[in-house]
Amino acid sequence: MLHKTNILIDWIDQFTETIGRALAWLTMVMVVLVVSIVVGRYFLGLGSIALQESVTYLHAMVFMLGLAFTLKRGGHVRVDIFYRNYSVRQQAMVDLIGGLVFLVPFCLFIFISCWDYVLASWTIAEGSSENDGIAAVYLLKTLMLIMPVTLLLQAIAELLKALMVLRGHAVGPESDTEAETFL
Repeated sequence: MLHKTNILIDWIDQFTETIGRALAWLTMVMVVLVVSIVVGRYFLGLGSIALQESVTYLHAMVFMLGLAFTLKRGGHVRVDIFYRNYSVRQQAMVDLIGGLVFLVPFCLFIFISCWDYVLASWTIAEGSSENDGIAAVYLLKTLMLIMPVTLLLQAIAELLKALMVLRGHAVGPESDTEAETFL
């Protein structure tokens, strides 16, 4: 059972890590697009609503899909003045209770609350209100369903890690908290 739990944790962590690395590249793409928009508009007299909207889409992707990656890396807000002084077991208990009481219900609430809204957008193939905009607003709104799913998946991995610590089992190397180069 312990081996299967480790496999599940590793799979979820790797999935989240892959998304995080892709988002790092999307951030670079977003910067290039913004520079292109500025140069095009102010130096060449060209404008593109679709390019401007694509920056908004990428920005939404980075933040909404980056939540799970941030959770994996321990980057979400905690009351660190207390948490950092706790033992590993106490930290695991805080993570377990916080995950079960706040994070899992939050993910479920967001998913359930957004379902009809996203479905309605898909039903009408909602597009941009601008003539030259991106004709796929429904794809952007789909992030409201993907975000809680990816966050919930990573929450499950973090809850399993906390349970393993509380049961006295070693959890994989925590090199994730160190600064790493993405690109």
